[in-house]
Amino acid sequence: MDSVKTSSSRTLAPNSLRKMHHFALNVQDLQVSRHFYGNILALHELTGEEIPKTLRKLVAEGKVTSFVTPDGTVLDLFWEPELQPPDTNPNRQFTRANHLAFDIAPELFDEAVQVLEINQVVIDNGPISRPTGRGIYFYDPDGFMIEIRCDPI
Repeated sequence: MDSVKTSSSRTLAPNSLRKMHHFALNVQDLQVSRHFYGNILALHELTGEEIPKTLRKLVAEGKVTSFVTPDGTVLDLFWEPELQPPDTNPNRQFTRANHLAFDIAPELFDEAVQVLEINQVVIDNGPISRPTGRGIYFYDPDGFMIEIRCDPI
C-alpha cells in the first residue's frame, strides 16, 4: 500500500508524539486471552469507570476487554471469533494487531492532521471527536493502521 509520500515538505516536530497510548490486538478467544494477560502476566484489567467511555458498550457486550501495563500503556483485546489461527511456520510474518495509537498534546492534534494530509497519507477514519478526546486513523506504508489521539481540551 502506497500510503506515505516520500518527499514531504512538512513533518511533526521531534517529540510531538508523547507516548504510546494503547495497543489493540484481535483475539480469537477473549476468555483465554483475558486469563493470559490478567492472570499469567498479571496486568491490571480495567473495570467500571476505568474503562474508556468509547469502549464501555463493547465491554458490556463481551466483545472487548482492556488491560493496563505498569507504564500506563493500555492493551485492548478485541474478540474476533472468526480470526484465522497463526501460521505454524514461525518464520512467516503474522499479526493479529488491530492498530497502534500514539498520544499527542491536544494543541498539536490539528497540526498532526495537516502533516498527514500534506504528505498524502491514506486516512481510514477521522479526525473524529469523542468525550475521551480526538483521534485520526491512518495507514503506514505497509497498510498497518495507526492512530494519533489526544485527550479533550
